[in-house]
Amino acid sequence: MRKSKPKKRILLPDPKFGDTLVTQFVNNLMLQGKKSISYGIFYDAMEIVGEKMKDSDKAPLDIWKKALENITPQVEVKSRRIGGATFQVPIEVRPDRKISVSMKNMILFARKRSGRSMAEKLSGEIISAYNEEGGAFKRKEDMHKMAEANKAFAHFRF
Repeated sequence: MRKSKPKKRILLPDPKFGDTLVTQFVNNLMLQGKKSISYGIFYDAMEIVGEKMKDSDKAPLDIWKKALENITPQVEVKSRRIGGATFQVPIEVRPDRKISVSMKNMILFARKRSGRSMAEKLSGEIISAYNEEGGAFKRKEDMHKMAEANKAFAHFRF
């Protein structure tokens, strides 16, 4: 690489939970620079999760973190062209990319869900990811299956 790598931006912790992971999630959730609306959606979703999961003794934030953990991929496939043929080469996902991929998948499948408000959709996706089901969890499972199927091409890693 000719250019140097850009510096990692330092995220400030969110006002309610004091967690930088929440800030990163809210930044991914945000559309058109409306961060306050994005925070509102996330906090409302946390309240809905708290109401729906009363029977579990965990806090809504812990449920959200466990849900993210459940949909975090360990391996992914990248297309690699070797001698005129394109191979799907399985590659381990970098730690910072793992987090961002899981967040983006959760938000993507929350937006696709049916529901009244985005907070309801997001809470539904969090609960289903926590229970190891739903679209985001299925996406992770599909990623892992693809990597497993193409394990023979692992020696083409770059």
